[in-house]
Amino acid sequence: MRPTLVQRLLKWVGKLLLAALLLSVGSVALLRFIDPPMWSWRIERALFPPAKVAEVKHDWVPLGQISRELQLAVIAAEDQHFAEHHGFDLDAISSALKHNQQSSRVRGASTLSQQTAKNLFMWSDRSFLRKGLEAWFTLLMELGWDKSRILEVYLNIVEFGPGIYGAEAAARHYFGKPAARLTRYEASLLAAALPNPWRYKVNPPSPYVQQRSAWIRRQMSQLGQLTLTRVQQAD
Repeated sequence: MRPTLVQRLLKWVGKLLLAALLLSVGSVALLRFIDPPMWSWRIERALFPPAKVAEVKHDWVPLGQISRELQLAVIAAEDQHFAEHHGFDLDAISSALKHNQQSSRVRGASTLSQQTAKNLFMWSDRSFLRKGLEAWFTLLMELGWDKSRILEVYLNIVEFGPGIYGAEAAARHYFGKPAARLTRYEASLLAAALPNPWRYKVNPPSPYVQQRSAWIRRQMSQLGQLTLTRVQQAD
C-alpha cells in the first residue's frame, strides 16, 4: 500500500528532528574546541538593536588571559553553585518560583551554563519552546564541555554594554586595560551590569551598579579563590 499523506508528513518530520538533533550535538562538540566567530545573541542585537550602536567591539582571549577577579565576580553575581551543579541549580529554581508567586518583580534562576547556551544558540523570546531548547543545549554543553570551557565561552560572548562583547573588549573600553589586569573593584562593576548592560552604566557607575558591585565583592570574599579551584577540579 502507498503511504498516506499523514505518514509521509510524519516521515519528513522525523527526518527533520533527527537532522536537528545531529546538528545540535555536532555544533556543541565543535565549539568545545573552536571559538565561535558569531553567536545568536550578537546576531539578534545586530538585526534588532534596542538603540543605535556606534561601534561593535569584541576580542576573544583564552580564559587564562582573563583576570581571576572577573571570573570570580561573575560566579559570585550570577551562579554561586557553578562548580557543583550539572547545568541547572534546582535550589535556585525553587527559590525563584516561590519569590515570583509572591512578588510582581520576576527573579530568574539561570545558571552560567544556561546563559551561555542562550547567548550562543537562542533568541530573546521567553516562550516554553525557547526554554526547552535552552535546556537541551545546556545539557549537551555540560556533557561535552568542562566547566572552564563554559566559563571561557561565557566571558568571551556575554554583553557588557551596547555593542561591547566579552571581557577583553569591556576591559579596554571601560578601563583602558586588558582583561588580565582587571582589579577586584573593576571586575565587580562589570559583573554588576550583567543583568541589563544596556541600562546599567559601568564607568562612571550608576548608584545601582555601585551598590550591587559592593554586594558582589562581599560575595567574592566569602567564596574565595578556592571557588575557581573547584571549577578547575570539576573539569
